[in-house]
Amino acid sequence: MLTISPKEIPVAKLHSYLLGAIAPRPIAFASTIDAEGVPNLSPFSFFNVFSANPPILIFSPARRVKNNTTKHTLENVLEVKEVVINVVSYNMVQQMSLSSTEYPKGVNEFEKAGFTMVKSENVKPFRVGESPVQFECKVTNVTALGKEGGAGNLVICEVIKIHIDETVLTEAGTIDQHKIDLVARAGGSYYTRAKEGFFEIPKPLTSLGIGVDALPFEIKNSAVLTGNHLGMLANVTEIPSKETVDKFLKEHPEYVNINTEEKHIFAKTFLEKNDVISAWKVLLMK
Repeated sequence: MLTISPKEIPVAKLHSYLLGAIAPRPIAFASTIDAEGVPNLSPFSFFNVFSANPPILIFSPARRVKNNTTKHTLENVLEVKEVVINVVSYNMVQQMSLSSTEYPKGVNEFEKAGFTMVKSENVKPFRVGESPVQFECKVTNVTALGKEGGAGNLVICEVIKIHIDETVLTEAGTIDQHKIDLVARAGGSYYTRAKEGFFEIPKPLTSLGIGVDALPFEIKNSAVLTGNHLGMLANVTEIPSKETVDKFLKEHPEYVNINTEEKHIFAKTFLEKNDVISAWKVLLMK
């Protein structure tokens, strides 16, 4: 295990560790404007949503590690306290990446990257027409976290208007995670396409799982089942009854007289199909 004290390594190396380990990160494609009305567009992956009431988004245009200079986005939100945060879908990721080029001040990244400038309704910065969701925001506060290279600047934004492309909605009016096809940032030059990696875990808040501590000893100490498997088994509200297990065994004679390791292997197969109850039935067979 490599153990590191952040103050004892170069900032660039620390930056690399942080971005490589804390990933994937959503992308704030931030559109701003300076006091003269010149637009700017740049992506930031130090970003997330932090409140729904009021609706608050926070992103951080950090000071450059290499030369401790500030980014045009930060300079702009200090001059004009408004921003449009556009989400990034897969079909625009290459253009988004191009816009992150450090063009000189005054260069319009909308034009450089080939994006459509759409006039906002309540703020001065433009929206990215190709983005499936656009948040018009007022900047309520900018908090500098330091003065050296790599220091973040928290731009706290209150959402005052949301624009959603209706093609990414379900029939119920919610956002379809497959249709919106978001991308996220990882370490180095890596990105991830969200819809290719979706999986679901039932929220413990909706039920009271029995807990790993309640699992039988031989299951808890299995050489076959992983921690993830144990977590799935422990998230049930109750263990299947003997009657249910006996009925399952009659329906599946192939499991008769299998040993403990085989039971765990079969249970693992069910768990990987997200069939937790069948996994339990196999594990409880005598």
